[in-house]
Amino acid sequence: MVIGVALTHWPSLARLIRAEVIQLRESPYIQISCKLGKSSWYIARKHMLPHLVPQFIVGLVLMFPHAILHESSITFLGFGLSTEQPAIGIVLSEAMQYLITGKWWLALFPGLLLVFTVVLFYILGESLRKMLDPGSIHQ
Repeated sequence: MVIGVALTHWPSLARLIRAEVIQLRESPYIQISCKLGKSSWYIARKHMLPHLVPQFIVGLVLMFPHAILHESSITFLGFGLSTEQPAIGIVLSEAMQYLITGKWWLALFPGLLLVFTVVLFYILGESLRKMLDPGSIHQ
């Protein structure tokens, strides 16, 4: 399950980092550094990495809510993990049997916990983005 979710989520972050590298490569201060004879490794380490590492960290943190939602939806549908293993999707799936009998809280509280977890990861990612990129606070 972890491998499947990881394999489906890394391309979006890789695309974002690639676009950032292309944009940085065309920026004037990197062009000037190239013309001054600095090596590619120097430019990458001194100019590009300080811009790319915060993007990568924030992208990784913001990827967690999507991974959690995808894992819970896959296990809710009955794929992936067995019913003996603890997962929020399995808990919600088993709680659906009891909705007809009026035990709505068996599905409500795990669902609210899932939403709460996803929102917390989103808030954490946004806070990291604001902390690591102070210029983004004005956007």
